[in-house]
Amino acid sequence: MLIENGRIKAVGKEADMPRDAGRLELPEHTLLPGLIDCHVHPVDTPDATDSDVMVPLGVRHLNVVTALRTLLSKGFTTVRTMGSALPEPLVTIVRDSVDAGLISGPRLYIAPHIISARGAHGDVSASLGSRPDVEVGVLADGEHEILRAVRSEARLGADWIKFGGTGGFFSPSDSPEQVTYTRHEMETLVAAATDLGLPCAVHAFGDEGVLRAVRAGVRSVEHGSLVKPATLAVMEERGTFLVPTATVLSRAVNAVDDDEYWQQRTPRARQKFRSYRDGLREGAHAIAESGVKIAYGTDAGVLPHEDVQTDFITMVENGVHPLRALKSATSTAAELLRADDIGRIAPGAHADLVAVRGVPLRDITAMTRVELVVQGGMVVRDDTGRGAGAAAVGDGRCGRRDTR
Repeated sequence: MLIENGRIKAVGKEADMPRDAGRLELPEHTLLPGLIDCHVHPVDTPDATDSDVMVPLGVRHLNVVTALRTLLSKGFTTVRTMGSALPEPLVTIVRDSVDAGLISGPRLYIAPHIISARGAHGDVSASLGSRPDVEVGVLADGEHEILRAVRSEARLGADWIKFGGTGGFFSPSDSPEQVTYTRHEMETLVAAATDLGLPCAVHAFGDEGVLRAVRAGVRSVEHGSLVKPATLAVMEERGTFLVPTATVLSRAVNAVDDDEYWQQRTPRARQKFRSYRDGLREGAHAIAESGVKIAYGTDAGVLPHEDVQTDFITMVENGVHPLRALKSATSTAAELLRADDIGRIAPGAHADLVAVRGVPLRDITAMTRVELVVQGGMVVRDDTGRGAGAAAVGDGRCGRRDTR
């Protein structure tokens, strides 16, 4: 493989290797394109509460830098952030800092906030207690407010528009099957984003909310865990992507009777998972049996950032074929992002590479054994013991990026 200026110039027999190029042999490893997580929250941590919106911006910025370094060290060279309720567009600042080389982290595609109806999944105003005069979140009801919210997100430099289509499991005042926007409101939102050249992602669990958003024209459904086979068929027909965030939900379902697991979580959330336990398991298997395009997304931030690789295992346990799981974090994820220069090892693509010990098609747990990470031709992690930082990953001029 020949790398030039951070991109792959040639692969295989087409690569005319310079005589002085270093060489790296990894006979017990599988080489993959840099991985892509399409649903992360670098601003958040699993122990965060809604009241944490009041944490100073500087502290949050430092936490985000740590989260991004963790994601990159796990082999995720590109991620899509999926919104927050923070008043500040922190992920915009971070994306621009990564692009400028000021901080180390994955390449970022961002939805700065989640647009939400009042009292719905993205409304965390209740965290301020008895302050009805203060709202927290990008809240929009009705056509006028929705248009303003979409256009404000575009002004902040959004790559994606995310909105809440149903309630959630961890939000305080709604349920996963509750549809929080009317059909007209969803159509208005998606049309406004489309006019600005921005794709839409919808947070949606319940079948009706998913179907309504798909018919409105969203590009991806986030979660979709209670979706029915008929709706999955509509998604497949329309080419809508599904980002299942499998591990977060699986862990909560399997631990619903574990008191220790719920010590730092609300009783209401636990009751929701208990009520929907069977539906979530049925939905996971329905997704695996469908032909819908699955893009890898973990909800990292709700899931610990260091566990970002575990969705490979959970998806396969749910019935997803290992090859489909691998494609979900490479070629399919790149297709969702409309990026033809990531998610593949081919001339012209970014020189983003990951080496894992083992063969993931035979043993998907190999995806938790990342030993080499290269981003844009720069080695950011090397646990191979073979001197990857000094050896050439291509033309002998591959460098090392300090991520300490």
